[in-house]
Amino acid sequence: APRQGGGTGAGRMCPGMRSGVRSGMRALVLVLCALRAGGTELTFELPDSARQCFHQELERGLKFTLDYQVITGGHYDVDCYVEDPNGKTIYKETKKQYDSFPHRTEVNGVYTFCFSNEFSTFSHKTVYFDFQVGDEPPILPDMSNRVTALTQLESACVTIHEALNTVMDSQTHYRLREAQDRSRAEDLNGCVLYWSVGETLILFVVSIGQVMLLKSFFTEKRPGSGGAGT
Repeated sequence: APRQGGGTGAGRMCPGMRSGVRSGMRALVLVLCALRAGGTELTFELPDSARQCFHQELERGLKFTLDYQVITGGHYDVDCYVEDPNGKTIYKETKKQYDSFPHRTEVNGVYTFCFSNEFSTFSHKTVYFDFQVGDEPPILPDMSNRVTALTQLESACVTIHEALNTVMDSQTHYRLREAQDRSRAEDLNGCVLYWSVGETLILFVVSIGQVMLLKSFFTEKRPGSGGAGT
């Protein structure tokens, strides 16, 4: 009986603690919802002498950000340009390894961003890009219109949110660097393998040539049987 009573007392929670936990859960849900930003991440293959274009319909006054990086191939560079619905080029860079382009739309319509590898005749590229659309929503409701200071819990949520954004950006950066380094290591491994095979073949050819040359030195030339009979 005492154990049951102790267990029941441990499981009880006062109303103040319940409201605090509910507030903390609501704040955590708001943080998780705020982390869901509209955007697209894609890694694709870009053959040599090829161009790949993507299209996105956007409204006027909407902010978007295009981040891209070449992971593998050639000198890790690519041409990139962005056009508005009127066909006007609002961004153009040639032979870039990575870059970031933020822009706020001025007209409604379909925006086009393209990656070109037409300057390369034999290098196959792998390109990563992150296309984010829209401004980040506020973490807490009416946060921009508040006239009072944030509570300790709200300040902690904002700090956690900023830290998580930093962690996600760092993880993306390290994943791209890891993929790039792995590609370079595989290319280096292939070069070492081909060099080793070539050295092995040359060693066999030289060894066989030396054996044949030495054998020719110790081979005795005998006169033909016909000449000996006469």
